[in-house]
Amino acid sequence: MSAEPERKFGVVVVGVGRAGSVRIRDLRNPHASSAYLNLIGFVSRRELGNIDDVQQISLENALSSPEVEVAYICSESSSHEDYIRQFLNAGKHVLVEYPMTLSWAAAQDLWKLAEQKGKVLHEEHVELLMEEFAFLKKEVVGKELLKGSLLFTAGPLEEERFGFPAFSGISRLTWLVSLFGELSLISATLEERKEDQHMKMTVCLETENKSPLTWIEEKGPGLKRNRHLSFHFKSGSLENMPNVGVNKNIFLKDQNIFVQKLLGQFSEEELAAEKKRILHCLWLAEEIQKYCCSEK
Repeated sequence: MSAEPERKFGVVVVGVGRAGSVRIRDLRNPHASSAYLNLIGFVSRRELGNIDDVQQISLENALSSPEVEVAYICSESSSHEDYIRQFLNAGKHVLVEYPMTLSWAAAQDLWKLAEQKGKVLHEEHVELLMEEFAFLKKEVVGKELLKGSLLFTAGPLEEERFGFPAFSGISRLTWLVSLFGELSLISATLEERKEDQHMKMTVCLETENKSPLTWIEEKGPGLKRNRHLSFHFKSGSLENMPNVGVNKNIFLKDQNIFVQKLLGQFSEEELAAEKKRILHCLWLAEEIQKYCCSEK
């Protein structure tokens, strides 16, 4: 990215929760990628007026304004599909927080629409930009996996807003696929105590070499946000994550990737590989949901 961009892309941020607020902060600060972007305003269902001198604009204005060329979709997961479709149909590039949709077929459809419109559709995956993932990637390279497990715990999450646990937890699935390649679903169960806001999803997966991987998501009051992992290789084991440093500016790093796509700096092969991985993870999430629902 050159120091003096020839043009700036006008941006609106849709949704101003945690992710949306971080996006607005990064857009307003002087970074290499932010120099290519011009924050025009934000869209919210709530009447907020201005946030730190950034003006609220209506969805209708965001869609129709020729100034707006890019939409950052940072709303609840259940609304992503509709927003992406509207902005792509209006001829805008789209960055969306994961998961892109709560349906594999919808994601395929939206990608086709983006290609028809000649627009960038980028699904954020900040979990792949974390120090922990960089450490794991180095640890597993060239090693033959025998078996592994990944347990994630956190507080309760509303399924209506954020989707079935396999979708709201898709960043864990993305880790496993990125580390060990495409996976097959063997079985999945979901235990729920709705009166206690507690749920536990247990998923048994298999690598292409038939090595078993177990993924568990457990959420409920009092559960701390934590990740426990165990990978056993022919040449040794990795039990839990050492302290590998603080994750700095991961949303900004994701924005840098998005701007590189806007500028045509990614090869067709790189874009195709990323799309294949994202669709595989969404397909797995949907298969897990179907399996859990059929077991009920």
